[in-house]
Amino acid sequence: MVNSEDWSYGCAPEFEGCTPEHEAFVVIRQAEFYGYDIRYHPNYTVNECKKECLYDCNCKGFQYSYDYDRACFYCYMKTSLYNGYMQMGFYSDMYIKSPRQLASYFNPKMGFSKSNFSCAGQMGTPIIRLYEKKHDNKLLSDVAVLGCLIGFIEIIGIIIFWYKSSKHSVTITQSYFPVATAFRKFTYSELKRASLNFSEEIGRGGAGVVYKGILSDNRVAAIKKLKNTNHHDEDEFQAEISTIGRLNHMNLIETWGYCAEGKHRLIVYEYMENGSLAGNLRVGKLDWETRFNIAKGTAKGLAYLHEECLEWVLHCDVKPHNILLDAKYNPKVADFGLSKLFDRDRIVNLNFSTVRGTRGYMAPEWVFNLPITSKVDVFSYGVVILEMITGRSPAGKQQRINESGDREYALMEWVRDRIKEVDGSQFWVEEIVNSSIIGEYDRTTMENLVRIALKCADEDMKVRPSMKQVVNMLLHQQNDR
Repeated sequence: MVNSEDWSYGCAPEFEGCTPEHEAFVVIRQAEFYGYDIRYHPNYTVNECKKECLYDCNCKGFQYSYDYDRACFYCYMKTSLYNGYMQMGFYSDMYIKSPRQLASYFNPKMGFSKSNFSCAGQMGTPIIRLYEKKHDNKLLSDVAVLGCLIGFIEIIGIIIFWYKSSKHSVTITQSYFPVATAFRKFTYSELKRASLNFSEEIGRGGAGVVYKGILSDNRVAAIKKLKNTNHHDEDEFQAEISTIGRLNHMNLIETWGYCAEGKHRLIVYEYMENGSLAGNLRVGKLDWETRFNIAKGTAKGLAYLHEECLEWVLHCDVKPHNILLDAKYNPKVADFGLSKLFDRDRIVNLNFSTVRGTRGYMAPEWVFNLPITSKVDVFSYGVVILEMITGRSPAGKQQRINESGDREYALMEWVRDRIKEVDGSQFWVEEIVNSSIIGEYDRTTMENLVRIALKCADEDMKVRPSMKQVVNMLLHQQNDR
């Protein structure tokens, strides 16, 4: 041993170890001195390994074993003898270089045969440390500790910053639509809590059910829960979100947010205290002035969709159910679930994969597979105005076949028939105006409104005016009053 007080220094030979003719090897079975390998020689015999080590002054011995994976014998040349150990079941032999006369005393099975080989006085002490730290530099050690401490503090700071940033970014991502909308994205649990588990239903349609709710900021909202959430409906939902996020008009419903979480698809609108136009027409509580203002406001909203917003928007489902009334009975066009956006530069001859709209309010273009333009909304608007005036719903028996075999729209033809029957009379207006209209109306204004509605609902789309022209006619008529 180099140091009997500290075994970690290992062993060292008492000879030079560089005279091959005077040296041999002591073999220790099932032993290894781990590490300090100079070279690795596969497919070597013991004699080849001995020769290699004898003629290398740096070689203190070699480990010889069999590699079962490669199916060959190998040897590791050792430059130092540290970490030596013996272990039962370890099939590897250690060949240690030594003087020939010393090697002759050693029997691999019995150990050293000479009794005068003694280690008296070489009693060791337990290992306290593995290796002495030579050339210890306290300044370098302090610098290393300081560097580790600074690095640790930086890592903690980065983790905290990342956590706060990611939380903030997730909040932003979840709260705002990333493309063009500025309204909030709600979680499903928020809307479930706001609507008291969707307990108060205020409306329903083919696309979904609408519930009343109170948001966390105490705003009263209408929460529309879509019925189906398959892939097709999700596309329609995203189209609706993109559409309404780009629109801003006093006669269009204001949308506050949406939810797209798992299978749930919901839209959050402003709550309209007086419900839909359809509901008010059923109970007959609207006076003439209110109905005329509804006609003007609806026309303004549709004109904005067709000509004033950045994209050209077709509503495709104009009907009383989609015209909502606020606390002052101001109309707001709602439900763009069937809407479609187009670039203004595109040709207006459009193709749709499916028929869109509601029976009774659909223009003939849908039935006869004609080009679809903004005039389909004009047609629906005309039907809605006639329904407000007459109280007769066009839904159900949408068409009839006349004597010539042509298709006719029942409500429009019924109004035209009433006008023809009293042709030349000043009382044809009374024949078509529903008795539920409360209050007095101006006969001339009513007559003009009926003629505008019939022109909008003409089967020939070329005859129909644009919604902007309708607005101008209604405003001119109001000024004349």
